[in-house]
Amino acid sequence: MDSAPFVVVLLLLFLSCLSTPSVSDPRATRAALLCTNRTEPAPSRQLFVSNFLAAMDALTPLISTKRYGAVINGTRNLTVYAFGQCMNDLSQQDCNMCFAQCKTQILTCLPFQKGTRGGSLFFDGCYLRYDDYNFFNESVTDRDTSVCNGTSNRNGAVYKRNALELVSNLSHLAPKNGGFFVGSFSRKNVSVYGLAQCWKFVNATSCKSCLADAVTRIDSCPPKEEGRAMNTGCYMRYSSQKFYYNSTTVASSSGNHGRRKLAIILAASCAALALVLAAATFVYFARKNLLKRRRDRRQFGALLDRVNRSKLNMAYEILEKATNYFNDANKLGQGGSGTVYKGVLPDGNVVAIKRLSFNTTQWADLFFNEVNLISGVHHKNLVKLLGCSITGPESLLVYEYVPNQSLHDHFSARRISQPLTWEVRYKIILGIAEGLAYLHEESHVRIIHRDIKLSNILLDNDFTPKIVDFGLARLFPEDKSHLSTAIAGTLGYMAPEYIVCGKLTAKADVFSFGVLVVEIVSGRKNSSFIANSSSILQTLWSLFGSNRLAEIVDPALEGNFPSEEACRLLQIGLLCAQASAELRPSMSAVVQMINNSHEIPQPTQPPFLNSSSSELSKSSLPGYNFQPGSMTQSSGDSMTESLIEPR
Repeated sequence: MDSAPFVVVLLLLFLSCLSTPSVSDPRATRAALLCTNRTEPAPSRQLFVSNFLAAMDALTPLISTKRYGAVINGTRNLTVYAFGQCMNDLSQQDCNMCFAQCKTQILTCLPFQKGTRGGSLFFDGCYLRYDDYNFFNESVTDRDTSVCNGTSNRNGAVYKRNALELVSNLSHLAPKNGGFFVGSFSRKNVSVYGLAQCWKFVNATSCKSCLADAVTRIDSCPPKEEGRAMNTGCYMRYSSQKFYYNSTTVASSSGNHGRRKLAIILAASCAALALVLAAATFVYFARKNLLKRRRDRRQFGALLDRVNRSKLNMAYEILEKATNYFNDANKLGQGGSGTVYKGVLPDGNVVAIKRLSFNTTQWADLFFNEVNLISGVHHKNLVKLLGCSITGPESLLVYEYVPNQSLHDHFSARRISQPLTWEVRYKIILGIAEGLAYLHEESHVRIIHRDIKLSNILLDNDFTPKIVDFGLARLFPEDKSHLSTAIAGTLGYMAPEYIVCGKLTAKADVFSFGVLVVEIVSGRKNSSFIANSSSILQTLWSLFGSNRLAEIVDPALEGNFPSEEACRLLQIGLLCAQASAELRPSMSAVVQMINNSHEIPQPTQPPFLNSSSSELSKSSLPGYNFQPGSMTQSSGDSMTESLIEPR
C-alpha cells in the first residue's frame, strides 16, 4: 500500500499547526519615494555610482539571511551608506521578492543620470535607503512623510476613534516587542487593522519616539480608509482591510490572556504531532527532494548548455539597460507568468522583454520547455522568440516587438484608433487561421494554444496578426488522441468538452477561434459571463435561424462591407464553435473555407449559457454530465499554458 497520500495529509495537518500562514504577496507596492536634492558632480559621479551599486549588491545576501542589512561602501566624500529591511510578518520568499523590486525602483532617484546622493523608498513590505552620510542613528528627520488613501469610511466617527486608538496602542506595544507589532481594534462592529515597525538600527528609546511621531503624522488621516506614516526610523500603517500575515498579536488588550493560553495548548499539541509525523515524512520527502534536485540539475544543465551554444543567449545587463532598468514607463503589460517591457537593444532593434516571475519550484521545467520547444516554431502569424537570459538574477525572454497593440485594444470601449476596416478584419481572421493551422498540423510539434482570445492577438504595422502568449509548453504523449488535464484558459472562449471533462484536443483551439471570428466581425466582445447578458453565440444562432446574419456585423463599419462575405465568415464562426468537437473542422479546412475554396457545411447548435446563472445549458451539450457550480474561474482571468504533441 502506498503511504504517500496518507503522509501528505498528516504533514498538511502538522504544517497548519506550526507554520506561519502561507503568503503569496510580497506587498511590493510603493508607498513613498523620497529623493534628496543633493547630486554628485560629474567628474566623481562614476565612482559614486560604482559605490552605490556595490552597496546594493552587498545588501542582497544580508536581506536573504537576516531580513535586514546595513552597508557602508566607499571612502571619504564618496561613501555610500545603505540600509534595507523587510516587515517582520513577511515570509523569507516574499521578503526577497519585495527587496528585489525595491532595488529596481530606487533607481527612480536617478543615481546614474544625475548622481543623486540619497533616496528612501517605502514599500508596504520592505524599506530601502541610501545616502552620502551616516544616518544609522537617526529616527526622525525632516524627510519623514505620511500618506492617506481611500475614501472616508462609512462609519465615520467610530472608525476614526478606533483607528486612532489602534495606532496609539501600536506605538506603545511595538517598542516592547522587538520593534514590531501587528493587530486589530474593534468596537461597535467596526474593525481597523494596523502594523508598526521600527528599523533595526533604531534602539528601543528611539523606536518609541519615532512611533510617537508617526502617530502624530497619521492623526489627520482617519476617517480615511487607510493611512501610512513613513519615518526615517519607523513605519506605521492602518487600514480597514487586514493586510498583514502574522495575526498572533492583537493591539486590543481584551482577550489576550485567553488567546495566549490557547496558543500554548495548540503549540504543545502540534509539537506532539510533529514527533509522530517526523519519522513517517522524513524518508518520503528526503527521497523526493533528492530525485527532484537531480532532475533539475540535469535539465537546467542541458538548458544552459543549449542556450550558451545558440543565438538565443543574451546578457542580462544588456536587456536590463534596454528597458531603462525595467522602468514602468516601458511596461507593455502584465500577466500571470511575468511582466513585459519594451526595450531597445544596442543595435537599435526594438524588442519586447518578458521579466518572468517564478513562484513555483517547477520553474526549470517551465523555462526549459519555453526555450527548447517554442523557439523552434516560426510562422509569419506567430510572435517570434528572439532570445533569453538565464544567468542573471531573474530569467528573461525576448520576443519580437509588435507595435500596433492587441485586438482587445482595438475593440475596447475606448478605441485606440479608427474602427478596423472590413478588409483589415478579413486579413486578421485569415492570418489567425493560418497561424493555428501551422501550430496544429504543419510544425514539427503539434501545439495546442488553449487561450486564443482578443488580447492574445497582436497587430503589426500593416495589421498582420501575431498569435502571442504560448505560456510554458509540455509534451503531449504520442500515443494519446487527447489529454485529460486541469482547466486553464479564459471563460467564454473555452470549448464545452474541455470545461466539463477536461478533455483537450486541437478542436478546443478551433472553438476559441470560432468565438474570436464572431467578435471581430460583430465588434462585440463575448458577454457569456456577464450578468443578464446572452452569449454572443446565442444571438448569432438566432439570427442564423432566421437568415439575418448580416444584422450582427459591427455598426461601426457603416455598411461598408460585402454582405455575402460577412455572412460566410459568421457561418464559419458558428461551424467552429459547435458544441460537438467531432463536428468542428480542422484549421486547415477553415483556411480553405475563408479563401472560398472549400464548401461550408451547415453548422449545428453551439453551446449556450444561461444568463441568469452563468451555467452551460445542458440542452446544448449533448452527452455531457455538467455539474452546476463546478466552474469557478472568473471571466477576466486566464491561465495560459500551451500543450505540445510530438509528431
